[in-house]
Amino acid sequence: MQSGAQIVLSGIQLVLAGIGIGVLVAAPIGPVNVLCIQRAASRGFWGGLAAGLGAVLGDGTLAAISAFSMTAISNVMIAYAAPIQFVGGLVLAGFGVALLFKPAVLRIPPGQGSRLWEHTGIIPQTFFLTVTNPGAILGMLAIFGGLGSLIGGLNYLKALVLVLAVMGGSLLWWVSLSELIATIRHKLTEQRFKLINRAAGTVLFTFGLIVVLEGLLRRLH
Repeated sequence: MQSGAQIVLSGIQLVLAGIGIGVLVAAPIGPVNVLCIQRAASRGFWGGLAAGLGAVLGDGTLAAISAFSMTAISNVMIAYAAPIQFVGGLVLAGFGVALLFKPAVLRIPPGQGSRLWEHTGIIPQTFFLTVTNPGAILGMLAIFGGLGSLIGGLNYLKALVLVLAVMGGSLLWWVSLSELIATIRHKLTEQRFKLINRAAGTVLFTFGLIVVLEGLLRRLH
């Protein structure tokens, strides 16, 4: 693209673009959204947010790889997409099976507070689920490649601002989702929470099975 056809973004516009990308990447219903909803229902706001924080870090990692043109890393991730996808699918299916047999108990009763550090065990799990998603890897590469071409490339400062803004947008989504579920969780009965667990487990197991099958087909080809 010639320089005359390029778009010049101010710092604020670049931040807003990054926040928009972060929200768009995080918002589509997927495994981490399901886990966040289930955790927020079971453990309250901080439980849901902890699940989302793993995705924030995962999105930030993928954004950094894309924004800073870490070609070697992205090439390795794409080259090994099939085994990465297979392992990620197995982990996801495991989450689903665990939820299917999980007792319908609210770990943090409505009205009782907790702290973020009490829920940090889920963070590396949702981070792993995010970075082992080949669709997320390719999607982030495409978004940053397109944006970079549109504005005439990304220097290190612009790249850093954009990565932080993407993480901010992703965080905004997870905070909003966790707060929404935490606000209505007092209405959950044991039967309703049991249904949430079963639905979440079924969705995660199905997602995992699809991911494993796609990984196997990718490897065969």
